[in-house]
Amino acid sequence: MTFGCSSKLSSMILFTMLFASLMGASEGGNFLQDFDITWGDQRGKILNGGQLLTLSLDKASGSGFQSKKEYLFGRIDMQIKLVSGNSAGTVTAYYLSSQGPTHDEIDFEFLGNATGEPYVLHTNVFSQGKGNREQQFFLWFDPTKAFHTYSIVWNKQRIIFLVDNIPIRVFQNLESIGVPFPNKQAMRIYSSLWNADDWATRGGLVKTDWTQAPFTASYRNFKANACIWSSASPCTSTSPNSVQDNVWQAQELDAPGRNRLRWVQQKYMIYNYCTDLKRFPQGLPPECKRSRFL
Repeated sequence: MTFGCSSKLSSMILFTMLFASLMGASEGGNFLQDFDITWGDQRGKILNGGQLLTLSLDKASGSGFQSKKEYLFGRIDMQIKLVSGNSAGTVTAYYLSSQGPTHDEIDFEFLGNATGEPYVLHTNVFSQGKGNREQQFFLWFDPTKAFHTYSIVWNKQRIIFLVDNIPIRVFQNLESIGVPFPNKQAMRIYSSLWNADDWATRGGLVKTDWTQAPFTASYRNFKANACIWSSASPCTSTSPNSVQDNVWQAQELDAPGRNRLRWVQQKYMIYNYCTDLKRFPQGLPPECKRSRFL
């Protein structure tokens, strides 16, 4: 890529980030109505009339929450401000998941680091109980200084991971070549803040510094444009009258989106299971034979 093209792409990305930030700040759900604090013995708190949620971790316990509703396909947006300072050993997980031994799951996990070192954004997709589809990234900003929007688009064709509306990963539905895809099990939204210093930071070499506790992550501006699942009705849209809000149902990447995805993956991806030949000596998973950018 030439310098001129790179400059234009950077400007476009900055504009997209600003636009997404403004949009995210203008609308959001209510945590009192949409979520339950599920563990942590008062370390999870819903504040400001339901507009803000915080999770905390100390040496005794972490904390977590889950959505009251289950969803079968949709777009889920959440603004998160991560643990600041020395966050080594901590993990802030934000994900969709069903239940049971053959569960489906779509993961964002933020692996903390020592002060001044970047967070690692860990992503994964489980289908029918099988994961092992990790991709990891550094972020192009400090996720502890301000809220940023982390989104999952999940439709029948693909899963798109987005950060400030910039795609960082796409997992296509390739059932046609025998790759299981999460499309039959409804999932709740979960988040947790917990201690994982046995593996999270440099493979467990850097331990949690409990003198820095409590560690706190903050959440706001949740939004779900999605099908709400129930046994009586498999899909009740959260936005039945808005064509714009239901774009997710067939959302894919256009040419600018593919350019942004390439930019992220070329500059900020630090691990891709599809290039880990040592891990798969019998051959890479079948989905890896398709372009990682599509």
